[in-house]
Amino acid sequence: MVPTDRLLAFAAMSFLLIVVPGPSVLFVIGRALAQGRRAALTTVAGNTVGAYVLVLAVAFGVGSIVERSVLVFTTLKLAGAAYLVYLGVKAWRGRGSLRAAFAEDVTAAAGHGGLRTFWEGFAVGVTNPKTIVFFAAVLPQFVDRGEGHVAAQMLLLGLVFNVIALVSDAVWGLVAATARGWFARSPRRLSLVGGVGGLTMIGLGVTVAVTGRKD
Repeated sequence: MVPTDRLLAFAAMSFLLIVVPGPSVLFVIGRALAQGRRAALTTVAGNTVGAYVLVLAVAFGVGSIVERSVLVFTTLKLAGAAYLVYLGVKAWRGRGSLRAAFAEDVTAAAGHGGLRTFWEGFAVGVTNPKTIVFFAAVLPQFVDRGEGHVAAQMLLLGLVFNVIALVSDAVWGLVAATARGWFARSPRRLSLVGGVGGLTMIGLGVTVAVTGRKD
């Protein structure tokens, strides 16, 4: 079991990292503005699962490969960036159809669309450079190897991180979705919010692509 002092210290560091908007938060905000509360929360769920896959990778040794290899890190980073730009362009091109989306029946909007949104959030979460580096470089430092069960300790620490991220990202998404409601009262505002959501994701993708690493 992770000592309480280390667990609290890790939770504090995680909170500081999470509350500063990064790729995941900005993606959720973009989704909330473009598609609303349901899409934002579904994205948060996918994002959280994707981030925990990174925890599993670090706990069982794969994360160290990503951290040591510039090639692997860069490939993963560019893949995530390209995906964000693709989603942003898609949102931008579809900004004029947001009015119809608001009128759709909630039941009809669920299903495949929700699943697709979940997996898009997952893709962003599992390719988030900030999270990859944090888990690979910081997570192992809070493990007490004298206590044994190193992998289990990492999984617990990762769970703490993801719970904090889940709450924080959900709040960001709900706030953005609430602001979106104001835009929904005007077709022109709807087009604007779709464009902002798309441009946010495109800008995020470009930012991720040019993010370097200190080695």
